[in-house]
Amino acid sequence: MKYKNPKEAARVRRKKGIRKKVFGTPERPRLSVYRSNKHIYAQVIDDTTGQTLASASTQTGEIRGSLTDLKKADASKKVGELLAQRCKAKNIEQVVFDRNGFIYTGRVAAVADGAREAGLQF
Repeated sequence: MKYKNPKEAARVRRKKGIRKKVFGTPERPRLSVYRSNKHIYAQVIDDTTGQTLASASTQTGEIRGSLTDLKKADASKKVGELLAQRCKAKNIEQVVFDRNGFIYTGRVAAVADGAREAGLQF
């Protein structure tokens, strides 16, 4: 697939390398993070069946109103905490982290920190 944006093409190339190594199982599903300019999305995926087990984003109704005054990194941390709560409700304790080709800093790391603080193990 051709990308006009060279940064996007580089991210997709990094993503392919990560996905060769990272695989979600029913016991330890994959926590995948996607970052756009405005929002951040996170979902927990069982790759054996291809099902999304839990998801959260800055557009989720439960936390959307409370994020208006926060910085993007703080909002990302809240998304991680919400995702961890939803995982706990489905008895998911451990996940494997998939940064999806994004550099592990800023908002991507904030999602991971929020999920860890709420009880998920990586």
